[in-house]
Amino acid sequence: MNFPKELKYSEDHEWVRLEGNKAYIGITDYAQDSLGDVVYIELPKVGREVKKGEEVTNIESVKAASAIYTPVSGTIAEVNEDLDGSPELINQKPYEAYIFSVDIKNLKELDTLLDAAGYQEFINKKN
Repeated sequence: MNFPKELKYSEDHEWVRLEGNKAYIGITDYAQDSLGDVVYIELPKVGREVKKGEEVTNIESVKAASAIYTPVSGTIAEVNEDLDGSPELINQKPYEAYIFSVDIKNLKELDTLLDAAGYQEFINKKN
């Protein structure tokens, strides 16, 4: 499994890439591997206010459906329209195929997320 060091991770298996005050959010390599082939992703609504830990959208695979939670609070700034017609991008490039971005309200929330080593340890304890 691949866990890029420059990202932050939630225990719900989302990753966060910070660019200024904008957080790009997707699911981890571990999550996409567990789900199997992704067949559909419901993109959230731009402009929606979200709170850390809130369910934002859903992803469906050949194995299961799963909720996607936001690891940070703020306003949904954009969604990855490429996923609308090609949800399999989540399987092919999990760390490039972000699902949505959030204009962060409180950067300190990032301090509650795991770094790559912490996330790897979390996964190892789960398995």
